[in-house]
Amino acid sequence: MCAAKQEWMGIGKKVAIGIAAVLLLGGIVGFTVVQSRRNVVVVQTAKAQRQELTSIVSASGEIKPKNYVNIGANAFGKITRLFVKEGDRVKAGAMLAQIENVQPAADVAAARAALAAARTDALAADAALKTAQANLVRARADAEHARLDHVRAEGLYQDELIAKQDYDAKKAAWDAAAAVVDQCQAQVFQAKAQLDSANRRITQNEATLTRNTDVLSKTEYRAPYDGTVTNLPVREGETVVIGIQNAPGSTLMTLADMSVITAEVMVDETDIINVRRGQPADVTIDAIPGKSFKATVTDIGENALLRSSGVASSQSTSGSQEAKDFKVVVTLDEPPPGLRPGLSCTAKITTATKAGALAIPIQALTVRERKDLESAAPGDRPAAQAAAPSASTRDKQQLQGVFIVRDRKAEFVPVTTGISGTTDIEVVSGLAPDDEVITGSYKVLRTLRNGASVKIDNSSARKEEDKT
Repeated sequence: MCAAKQEWMGIGKKVAIGIAAVLLLGGIVGFTVVQSRRNVVVVQTAKAQRQELTSIVSASGEIKPKNYVNIGANAFGKITRLFVKEGDRVKAGAMLAQIENVQPAADVAAARAALAAARTDALAADAALKTAQANLVRARADAEHARLDHVRAEGLYQDELIAKQDYDAKKAAWDAAAAVVDQCQAQVFQAKAQLDSANRRITQNEATLTRNTDVLSKTEYRAPYDGTVTNLPVREGETVVIGIQNAPGSTLMTLADMSVITAEVMVDETDIINVRRGQPADVTIDAIPGKSFKATVTDIGENALLRSSGVASSQSTSGSQEAKDFKVVVTLDEPPPGLRPGLSCTAKITTATKAGALAIPIQALTVRERKDLESAAPGDRPAAQAAAPSASTRDKQQLQGVFIVRDRKAEFVPVTTGISGTTDIEVVSGLAPDDEVITGSYKVLRTLRNGASVKIDNSSARKEEDKT
């Protein structure tokens, strides 16, 4: 009986040792699995595929007519008459407004009277000149007759046929006739000077009349072209003023040619380099939801505008590095009726289109320093450990690329990108079709190391797609 008892005790000890060995082995295996899983990163992936990519630049702005003019005050005065109201369509040359013109009209009348008097004086001076010229002709004829009488008298006197008294009389007559000629010549010169003075007074009065007429015309405002009155901020009886230095003048109204409608949008400085004239665009207007209108880029601003103030950067005196925009004008091909200037709109400009482009999700792109890629080796450090900041930023070459999954490990591949669409971007070099690219999560991509072990789990990505 003692032998049987000892035999059962030996069997029990062996079973206990076996169970302990199994538990130990299981613990070792479990610990190994846990430790191995601790260095595995769960990632989301997508495959590089060929597709048609369309690069779009989106910008907001407002509807504006291509041609419009703010009609401002050209003179100081009270508005005596408004011939239009807001929304009226007018023809070129139509009277729009009238301000008080009593004094300018009186100045014009006075200038016209002075001009008429100057022209009358010129006519009188011309008549006086002709009279003086006729008198000079007659005086010259009388002088010639007196000279001939003197010559004959001189011959007769030498032949002692006439008395010296007669000879002296003929000589005095000739001298008197010559003096009359000189007098008539002086009168001709005087008449010419008077005529010239009268003509200059005519020119002076014509200039005065032109000036006064221009001042009078500035009291009348006419339409420069066919259009619609889109803004009328004044009323009859109000006083308007002209602009002076650093002080804008009064605006009577805005006249717009609504036959050509544009959308004036502000494009971010990072996108403007891809925008070109002639590119197609789709314009949506907040006041007309659910509809899109075809348009074409027709004008691109050359000067950057500060986003906060709208002032051109070249005119800014501060050295601020704030964001800048560029004005881009797109013309609507078939604008809908009833559009009004100032309506908010958004333009989506198609800057590039490429068929058969090898594309990946934009969020897959990441940047790594070359030294981190060269120093990282599989298993060296935890896969999801955040990169420690370097003490020096010199000689750090940044590489743009993506992580692809190869043999259950993340491998960083530098890539060259092309055009970008709404959610995808073209890969020009570095990838092949069907390469599995790591797309998320963002935290994982930010800290993922080259050569880290990964586990693919796209279920969360599918749930997000189902929600959207």
